[in-house]
Amino acid sequence: MIELEDNFGDVIGKAQRGLGISDNELAKKSGTSADAIRKVRDGQFEEKTLRAIAPVLDLEPNALVDLAQGKWKPEAVENSHGLAQFTTSYSGMLVNAYVVWDLGSKHAAAFDTGADCNGMLKLAAKENLSIKMILLTHAHPDHVADLPRLREETGAQVFAPSREPVPGAERIEEGKHFSIGKIDIEARSTWGHSPGGITFVCTALARPIAIVGDSMFAGSMGGGSVSYKDAVQNNLEKILTLPDETIICPGHGPMTSVGEEKKHNPFFAAKFRK
Repeated sequence: MIELEDNFGDVIGKAQRGLGISDNELAKKSGTSADAIRKVRDGQFEEKTLRAIAPVLDLEPNALVDLAQGKWKPEAVENSHGLAQFTTSYSGMLVNAYVVWDLGSKHAAAFDTGADCNGMLKLAAKENLSIKMILLTHAHPDHVADLPRLREETGAQVFAPSREPVPGAERIEEGKHFSIGKIDIEARSTWGHSPGGITFVCTALARPIAIVGDSMFAGSMGGGSVSYKDAVQNNLEKILTLPDETIICPGHGPMTSVGEEKKHNPFFAAKFRK
């Protein structure tokens, strides 16, 4: 299984940066010290400090502590007939891309390319798939690095978020629907990490699938470098309102599910715990 993209220190750092809270301000509001905060952010486990700072950062304390203690990882979601994950290395960073296909027609859609689309092309040949379209969650280099080759090898039409134009790609907005055989693919705006990030929701396979790019990771989320507030809100409204059994396919780290993230993601669990 792919390792989690973020550890608890990464989660704390993203929340701090997103909310614009300095170490000194966080220390004052939580009743801890700036030194203690720096230590946990650097990966030193101290439960008392984590529980003190979590509410100030709008993080769920139990989920944060469980993540820090390694008590939670998402239930394994394996490649299945109709869904495949591909993980490649881009400048030393692992990045995911996906292929979803209709079991009857063998028509397929590729989502991002990662650093190398070779695995996607091999799967298409093995399963006799016809990749009809390439859907881009966002335009960061690690996600589109092998786009020219994938487009050339498949002849597929490319679609990208309107707010993140990609040369040769048709621009799309939220609400756009695509069809691959019996599969419906809906584009949902989940920007915040990037200017126009899109989540693609696929229905008609055994379980719904959400290809989320860097909007959300297992136990974490992408940094809200454009708008942290909107990144959090979009994840809540556009992804975590999907059925619990929905498979979440992130741009980095292992696949997870809506149900898992509602219970265990420190950024969101407080909204769903009773």
